[in-house]
Amino acid sequence: MYMLGLGLIAGIIGKFLTPGRDPGGCIITIIIGIAGSFLGGYIASLLGWGGTTGALDLRSIGISVLGVVVLLLIFRMFSGKK
Repeated sequence: MYMLGLGLIAGIIGKFLTPGRDPGGCIITIIIGIAGSFLGGYIASLLGWGGTTGALDLRSIGISVLGVVVLLLIFRMFSGKK
C-alpha cells in the first residue's frame, strides 16, 4: 500500500517536472510512478544513498521522483510518434 501511495505522489510530481504530451493517460503515469519508485530506490541504493524508507517522507519522495523522471524520459524516447 505504501508503494502505491508513494508511486502516485511521485508520478504526479514527475509528470509536473517533465511536462509534455505522453502517449499514455493517467493510469500509465501512475504505473510509471510506481515503477519509478522502485527504480529510484534501486538507483539510490547503488549510489550509496540508501533506498526509500517505510514512510512518506521528503527523502523517499525525492528518490522516487528521480526514478519517475528517468522512466518518463525513457518512455517518451521509445513511444514517440514516428
